[in-house]
Amino acid sequence: MTKYVAAIDSGTTSTRCMLFDHSGSVVASDQREHEQIFPRSGWVEHNPAEIWQRTQQVIRAALDKAGITAADIAAIGITNQRETAILWDRHTGEPAHNAIVWQDTRTDRICKELEAAGHADTFYRKAGLPLATYFSGPKIRWLLDNVPGLQARAEAGDLLFGTVDSWLIWHLTGGPATGGSATGQHITDPTNASRTMLMDLETLDWDDELLGILQIPRSLLPEIRPSSDPRFYGMTLADGPFGGEIPVCGNLGDQQAATVGQNCFAPGEAKNTYGTGCFMLLNTGQEIVHSRNGLLTTVCYQFGESRPVYALEGSIAMAGATIQWLRDNLQLIQNAAESETIAQSVDDAGGCYLVPAFSGLYAPYWRSDARGVLVGLTRYINRAHIVRAALESICYQTREVLEAMNADSGVPLKALKVDGGATANNFLMQLQADILGTEVIRPVVAETTSLGAAYAAGLAVGYWENLESLRANWQVDRRWQSRIDESQRESGFAGWKKAVARTLDWVEP
Repeated sequence: MTKYVAAIDSGTTSTRCMLFDHSGSVVASDQREHEQIFPRSGWVEHNPAEIWQRTQQVIRAALDKAGITAADIAAIGITNQRETAILWDRHTGEPAHNAIVWQDTRTDRICKELEAAGHADTFYRKAGLPLATYFSGPKIRWLLDNVPGLQARAEAGDLLFGTVDSWLIWHLTGGPATGGSATGQHITDPTNASRTMLMDLETLDWDDELLGILQIPRSLLPEIRPSSDPRFYGMTLADGPFGGEIPVCGNLGDQQAATVGQNCFAPGEAKNTYGTGCFMLLNTGQEIVHSRNGLLTTVCYQFGESRPVYALEGSIAMAGATIQWLRDNLQLIQNAAESETIAQSVDDAGGCYLVPAFSGLYAPYWRSDARGVLVGLTRYINRAHIVRAALESICYQTREVLEAMNADSGVPLKALKVDGGATANNFLMQLQADILGTEVIRPVVAETTSLGAAYAAGLAVGYWENLESLRANWQVDRRWQSRIDESQRESGFAGWKKAVARTLDWVEP
């Protein structure tokens, strides 16, 4: 058996390559950040060329650290920030514009116009999504409207659209060939396609009515293939960053990848990922469940020719990004790890609350008019209280999503599996258990996003035989139980709800 499976995880702030063995253990990894570009208030962009450059660098570095070659790798899986939109020239591979990141709010006007025209129900019914700046379909429309010449190039068939997964698969499998004709495979999977507002959840295909409403040419869009595909999306090139031919055959949006990595394969199982944002997914099986409480309906995964599995999702824009804001913008901390020590130096947040609605509020509110607030300030408040309030904001937002999920499913969760970089903060995880009143469980491999992408690719080539072999790999690292009583929990949450109310109606129409 070939020794390893590779996963490329292209996230909001960085890209990493991780190599896993058959037990699901990390053999080697490398990670590099890319620039966050803020052209104006509410706008967030990335340079697609830089993302591809970082991807090549982390691949080569991970192989070097492991001391292996392409011959030692059975398959490659991709996972990515999902709703970030890229347009590029199909002949040259040149990006037509910077990528518009999922956090970006510039499409607010487009979304409001769609709502005023009566299209909200159509998108909700077919795509399972509200009209929100979060998703990539309106970002395509904005690019075609605002970048000179793009509409004509799109209609002529000279442009391709993709989320970051499609951008990387296209490059890994060939990209632009010498002479100007593209050889790269233009592919996405249902989990990423379900975040565009352009795919029908039932057919798993681009929907002509939704495309027509947004006036997006179908020729822009990638082919939708299973998340784990035994037919392969394509092979890497001998002169590419892997240095040999390897099947690229796994692809999952980052939160769905974490759900797979956490082995949430049965209906009713849920996980919460703490990354740049915070994302809770509940497996609903092969049933499409439309939320009544502000959650998203999304594809969880599709393996081979099996029917797709769906999920309810609660999406929070600011989690780890709030800690990054403390570090980079306010300079209250020097690094993320320091937030744990500083927050523990005080008994509580001193009555202050930070609501990080920097790009509006996502689930369960979906309010693009909201903006961040820091409330309850007195002269007693110091740096440590604000840092603690930032950590608590992650936990309170998660509680709001969990309550919506309990209401939609009708079955209160008894325990929550957690993953992502912020779960290394043990104090944050204890706060989460306290604020939820629910057991919190961290697995041995906390970076389950990359692991899920590896699992999808490995299943496609038989490296892992079935879901049971993946379940055998999952192991608990630590559990947290609530240490506070119900009255404390409810009092703190009531204060949070008052703080959230202060964020609303800040941005005028």
